Amino acid sequence: MCGIVGYIGPKQAAPLILEALRKLEYRGYDSSGIAIADGNKLSVVKAKGRLSVLEEMTDGGRSLPGCLGIGHTRWATHGEPNDVNAHPHLSQHGDVALVHNGIVENYIELRDFLTEQGYSFMSETDTEIAANLVEHLYRSNREDGPEAAIREALSLISGAFALGIIFADHPDTLYAVRKDSPLIVGAGKGENFIASDVPAILKHTRQVIRLDEYDMAVLTAGSVKIYNRYGEELHKNIEHIQWDADAAEKGGYPHFMLKEIMEQPDVIRNTVRPRIKEGAIDLGLSHISAEDIRACDRIFIVACGSASYVGQVAKHYIERYTRIPVTVELASEFRYSNPIVTDRTIAIVISQSGETIDTLFALREAKKRGAHVLSIVNVVGSTIANESEDVIYTWAGPEIAVATTKAYSAQLSVCYLLALYMGHCRHMVSDGELKDCLNAIEELPGLMRGLLEKSDHIKYLASLHFSCRNIYFIGRNIDHALALEGSLKLKEISYIFSEAYPAGELKHGTISLIEPGSLVVALCTYSPLTEKMISNMREVKARGAVVLALATEGTPGVEETADQVMWIPKTDPFVLPSLAILPLQLFAYYVALLKGCDIDKPRNLAKSVTVE
Repeated sequence: MCGIVGYIGPKQAAPLILEALRKLEYRGYDSSGIAIADGNKLSVVKAKGRLSVLEEMTDGGRSLPGCLGIGHTRWATHGEPNDVNAHPHLSQHGDVALVHNGIVENYIELRDFLTEQGYSFMSETDTEIAANLVEHLYRSNREDGPEAAIREALSLISGAFALGIIFADHPDTLYAVRKDSPLIVGAGKGENFIASDVPAILKHTRQVIRLDEYDMAVLTAGSVKIYNRYGEELHKNIEHIQWDADAAEKGGYPHFMLKEIMEQPDVIRNTVRPRIKEGAIDLGLSHISAEDIRACDRIFIVACGSASYVGQVAKHYIERYTRIPVTVELASEFRYSNPIVTDRTIAIVISQSGETIDTLFALREAKKRGAHVLSIVNVVGSTIANESEDVIYTWAGPEIAVATTKAYSAQLSVCYLLALYMGHCRHMVSDGELKDCLNAIEELPGLMRGLLEKSDHIKYLASLHFSCRNIYFIGRNIDHALALEGSLKLKEISYIFSEAYPAGELKHGTISLIEPGSLVVALCTYSPLTEKMISNMREVKARGAVVLALATEGTPGVEETADQVMWIPKTDPFVLPSLAILPLQLFAYYVALLKGCDIDKPRNLAKSVTVE
């Protein structure tokens, strides 16, 4: 969840690290800090609050001379957000400075051990324990060097971690290691980097090495060496990142979220077009065969947050076209639920970052139980992608706003293709139906663009409702799955209490929450159940609710029943979910804008959840 950056090279490290941390602030912004090696001294500055506080304290990094350093932006797990708990943590004797993303699960045991060795602790964090552990082991066997101390520390630490480490008496070397938490090495010309994610270093290099489990990177200005947990040198492939630096900038938009909403037509086109070839679908699967799909008797879709709501939509399509029962499981619950998995099970794992820790652990559980694992991931070479049998990449580019929009849409478009492909493999989708659906997918980006050009109406509707304290979303069938995502977007960035319910369940308790003036957002895009949705709208209006409907143009009865309507264009019902989500994203954005919320960095949230 936290963001890590490190630099070694000829330039002043602090300004460069602060600039890189700015690109990673979406991973956490409770506090930030920086450690710089200058001679044989480690200088640490850290502060509660946004990165701007640290930039002001250090005069943009200019008050911290030195060409080796590490930086950190924090999403708090152990210890409240304050100056003391902020990273980097300096060891008791000043030998080691360390930044950490993850959780040290056995920190109590290690703290007790270190206390016996004469160590005391200033913070409430597990990271300070890791810094002191490395120092203690280094001081115990200084002649073996830092690498040996780090390697021994790793053998003693339980949990997930990505660590960036510098030593006072090795001012020309940067160390990094990971287990379960993401960490990359950026290979530059006469300079090298570590980072939690690619956007931090795109300005300086596109040559990246992704560290695997227990890999240790040892970086100098002129070299990068990677070792396994046993100290054996590894020869890793260098990945060339296709994203350019501009892709991680706002491009004239006031917020990344709005930019990413507007990018969705291009994202859909980039994700879908390469996979439609001469009227057929080519997903590039190399391990999960058509025979495996025909033999499959159960599918799990495993994901967290918005990705799980993509899964809820996908469930309807996959079951419709394959007649295989699909269960959508929250990744955080999957491995604790004793799931019924066999070698005829396919687990579809969805993650934007490819590093979501709960999703990764769920993937491993599914594999252990014999399932075929297919992942839908945005980041090439991420851990989830690497550990899956097959992977389908969503070509969404970097998504910076914490609240996902374009990644959601890209994942949804992949699920359309996957449902059709699996149905065709099982001879349940005819050539004619396949052709019609593919035509609808190819026309989708243009329809999305036209709808986005009408965002002023959504802004007007947001102006009517941004002061609401509670907002309820209702829908049936696929519309309920979309309502879940619409509600989540709103609560994430506006802090308005919002919940989504199946409209048919209103009478089973939920309607008791409706009072005069309550806003109910009613999704009416699923035409077989329009009449029932209109009946549900009348039910809540009879109790004083204001109804904002979302419906396809020309749907009878909606305009007469609702107080306001968000219209989406008529198109093939197959792709309607991709259109329906756009007004919900825009509504959440404009409500948050009118409330004065920090849209790209909502409180208490981070982009990539890499801790349990």
